[in-house]
Amino acid sequence: MDILDLTNINFYILIIVSVVNTAVLCLVSSKLFQIMQLYGYKIKGYNSWIKDTKIKYIGRIFMISFLSLISVLVTNALLDGFGGYYSYLGLIFYFYFCIIFIINMSKIPQKTPLKQTRRMNRLIITTSLLTIVISFFSMAVLTEYVKFIKYGIIVLTPLLMPIIVPLANIINAPIEALIRKRYINKAKSKLKKMPNLVKIGITGSFGKTSTKHILNVILSKKYSVCMTPHSFNTPMGLTKVVLKYLKKDNEILIAEMGARHVGDIKYLCSLINPKHAIITSVGSQHLLTFGSVQNIYSTKNELVDAIDDGYIVFNGSNDGSKTLYDKCSKNRFLSGIDLSDAFCNISNIKMSKDGSQFDMEIDNQVVHCKTKLLGRCYIEDIAMASAMAYKLGVSMQLIKQAISELEPMTHRLELIPNKNGLTIIDNSYNSSVESANSALEVLSLFDGNNKIIATPGIVEMGEKEFEANYNLGKNIATVCDKVIVINNVNFDAIKSGLIDGGFNEEKIFHEDSLKNAQNLISKITESGDVIMFLNDLPDNYT
Repeated sequence: MDILDLTNINFYILIIVSVVNTAVLCLVSSKLFQIMQLYGYKIKGYNSWIKDTKIKYIGRIFMISFLSLISVLVTNALLDGFGGYYSYLGLIFYFYFCIIFIINMSKIPQKTPLKQTRRMNRLIITTSLLTIVISFFSMAVLTEYVKFIKYGIIVLTPLLMPIIVPLANIINAPIEALIRKRYINKAKSKLKKMPNLVKIGITGSFGKTSTKHILNVILSKKYSVCMTPHSFNTPMGLTKVVLKYLKKDNEILIAEMGARHVGDIKYLCSLINPKHAIITSVGSQHLLTFGSVQNIYSTKNELVDAIDDGYIVFNGSNDGSKTLYDKCSKNRFLSGIDLSDAFCNISNIKMSKDGSQFDMEIDNQVVHCKTKLLGRCYIEDIAMASAMAYKLGVSMQLIKQAISELEPMTHRLELIPNKNGLTIIDNSYNSSVESANSALEVLSLFDGNNKIIATPGIVEMGEKEFEANYNLGKNIATVCDKVIVINNVNFDAIKSGLIDGGFNEEKIFHEDSLKNAQNLISKITESGDVIMFLNDLPDNYT
């Protein structure tokens, strides 16, 4: 082809256009990169997003290509008589549409923004190389054999990005496996050099992060503790904690362990080798990825299987965790609320908008505790953490003191200051059936003109999702005066539950985003109202 002649100026123009196109498409594809990252770079999860209702994102990309193609064809037809270089002018419309798309996407709030990790950078580089090659050769071939479209063929390359991104991920897989193995081996080596380090694994369908934070506060009264920050609960997350955060003088490592598939916890245990364990809960969270409730039980029990002679604390107030306790023959301890046979039992709970107080009994010792935390789920977490801390040598008085110092965690039943006379409760981090009911109990404690809840419902529950959100709607009907359902995912289920619960249909509002829901709240509230944000959909639902 003449265009591949190094003396042909079009050869260099094609290279420049290909590079510019690649840079623009990497920005256009930021959502695709984010979704790949959210699903742990697993193609199966990425494909499920592509096939789901989020196809609207692909529809937007299609509109870019369609409008750009029309613009290029018209430009080429009008300027054909002026020479070949004028056909490049049609690309101005293409890049303009791409920029508008990028700007609009950047304005959409994100719960978990794309993180520019080294792995993500490698994925972007591989994607860029593939895109440059495809852009260049598609223009070279079409310019030679399909004269009427010429260089405008690159306006169709956005349609290939949903395929190019996972393809780049597959190409990178072997080198990523080697890099992952290298870091994991370094982490294991570091842990072997700390034989006296006490390692505690925490897993469950929900309550992991809050229990971890509470345990950290209590144990820190006596020991030097390293806790996995945020939601660092994946193999590479735990590896990073060991290599970056764990210090030589730390006496205890608290490791949160997350899972979406059978075997995930077993693999994390092979990395950390925990001495003790806490099973916070077993429920239907992530049922969509686990496939069955039995798989969830089996996966949570992988932590129990990994413990030899250490302590294992179970949440007796959760049916799933209690089931695993009953099956366990190891050094087990039960905790919970109003459980006469529990090692750590909490009773006489009194909650107000200012916090909670209760009696805690461990090993026939009773203390009266006060905390700023609200909700039964928080109190269950306190019981589990206190039971483990006591077994590790922390006195009841130190446990009581630590409980009084606990602060609400961000987006977990957190009271947000407001200058408009409103009471805002932010419980938007995530939600399960149990935590949603606990949050509604908290909301019922507040006095106000109106109680308003804004929620997208509960997700990732597979075939049980409609039933769970229907019941959520019925429960909301007993507490709230107005309801804002965010997004379309669970709208029908929540609305049906509300109506069957006797709720006034005129008080049910529907918005397609959290931002629009916040704008609506400013219109339908007055001083003295109480507003709760319950759950916030992951970015793969937007």
